[in-house]
Amino acid sequence: MLLIYNGKIITMAEVDYENGYILTDNGKIIAVGNDLSDVKEQLKPDIHRIDANGGYVLPGLIDPHSHIGMWEDSVGFEGDDGNESTDPVTPQMRAIDAIYHADRSFVEAYESGVTTVVTGPGSANVIGGQFAALKTYGRCVDEMVVKHPVAMKVAFGENPKTVYNDKHQTPMTRMATAAILRESLFKAKEYQEVWEDYKKNPEEYDKPDFDFKMEALLQVLNRQIPLKAHTHRADDIITAIRVAREFNVDITLDHCTEGYLIKDILAEAGVPVIIGPMLSDRSKIELKNYNLKTPGILSKSGIKVAIMTDHPCMPEQHLCLSAAIAAREGMSEKEALRAITINAAEITGISDRVGSLEKGKDADIVIFDGNPLELKSTVQKTIINGVVVYERKQNE
Repeated sequence: MLLIYNGKIITMAEVDYENGYILTDNGKIIAVGNDLSDVKEQLKPDIHRIDANGGYVLPGLIDPHSHIGMWEDSVGFEGDDGNESTDPVTPQMRAIDAIYHADRSFVEAYESGVTTVVTGPGSANVIGGQFAALKTYGRCVDEMVVKHPVAMKVAFGENPKTVYNDKHQTPMTRMATAAILRESLFKAKEYQEVWEDYKKNPEEYDKPDFDFKMEALLQVLNRQIPLKAHTHRADDIITAIRVAREFNVDITLDHCTEGYLIKDILAEAGVPVIIGPMLSDRSKIELKNYNLKTPGILSKSGIKVAIMTDHPCMPEQHLCLSAAIAAREGMSEKEALRAITINAAEITGISDRVGSLEKGKDADIVIFDGNPLELKSTVQKTIINGVVVYERKQNE
């Protein structure tokens, strides 16, 4: 059992507490409030007590789009496992089979308050494979999983064009990228129908051949997981929405660099966006309209916004800095913090476990010595599943 007290509890739920407490047991939050006398009878004799010293206590931070563990830190080709760029359609690829859980980037993540990451394949392929949501601390990937799969990565625009143009094969145009995605979804739909017919009348139909790619895409068609769409330019964003509507599937718009140019369309579509990385140069043509004000503009337009690092494009430990930049550039402080906690959890479908400090949720908690959106503030403690995994030393 763990008790955190004397802190400014920012719950990301309905009520915050200026001088509150959080009580956890067996890795779950069992109480949050102001008056410790309310839980006096629940406190066990051997309880671990943490004085937050008036600091800010938040739910563990969540990065809704990264590639942590897929591109190992300081390794090069041997540690680059994020793009199976031999086929533009690879939905059967699973991030959990490539993540190196012992990458030091995971340590840097939880030392900076990031307790959950949504990580997976890159954007070389039209369909790249399955993303996973993981805790940043654990003995192996299997024990770190929050949800897998959590999304199916798809990519529009410059990246798949560039990769396959160099190979002199399709897709070499935006038309081909959209066509390949449509074709794959049509095939999956047909595959599902054939199997359903067989299961209803096995004596009448031959047993269909198993197709691993199509099996993976069925989770998208059945709306178990969304498409996670790499989109930068406005036309690619709209194409992604168009395809999702055609097949009645869920989708998130990741990067969404030019989203502010079509904010009204996005608001009408009601599609959530994941913005980032916030610290980047305009390294390619489709980033020419990159704008730090994008999170604030979209948030004020009524669009649910989360913020990502896209690690290693921006190191994982700078997730909170990304939110601070967004706040500096016009996003409200409240929404900036929501963008790396509850909004990130809701958009990625893991808010039943993480993203806010509420009874029944995982005890993932971070204690800052000041406002998390101020550069000088530091993480004092990070708690994952009710266990203190990081404690800042006094001389650090």
